[in-house]
Amino acid sequence: MSEFKIHHRSGEGVSVIDLKGYLDAHTAPELENALQKLIEEKKFNIVVNCKDLSYISSAGLGVFMAYIEDVRKNRGDIKLTNMSPKVYNVFDLLGFPILYEIYKDEQDAIKKFQDARSVQS
Repeated sequence: MSEFKIHHRSGEGVSVIDLKGYLDAHTAPELENALQKLIEEKKFNIVVNCKDLSYISSAGLGVFMAYIEDVRKNRGDIKLTNMSPKVYNVFDLLGFPILYEIYKDEQDAIKKFQDARSVQS
């Protein structure tokens, strides 16, 4: 079985999910549960830090597609950060950079949410 870990932290009006290991058909339900919990808690500004994500399959990518609509209809977003070139290539191959904002650094993604919030105020 593939090793996979999720760590969730919150602050500054943004929820951050850290992914570690292999995100595939066996581990995708863990990410589904984490995203579902955030939506139930009405936390729609989500940053997914992929710094320690070593592999993602189509099942893992499908999780992002399953939840993005619910998040965006609540005026939130899922921003992705810190991808290795290998993981980024999988996202890029399937056109994800058109659908999702992908940042090199987690702080850049958090700042984008904060800037958007200050414009709305």
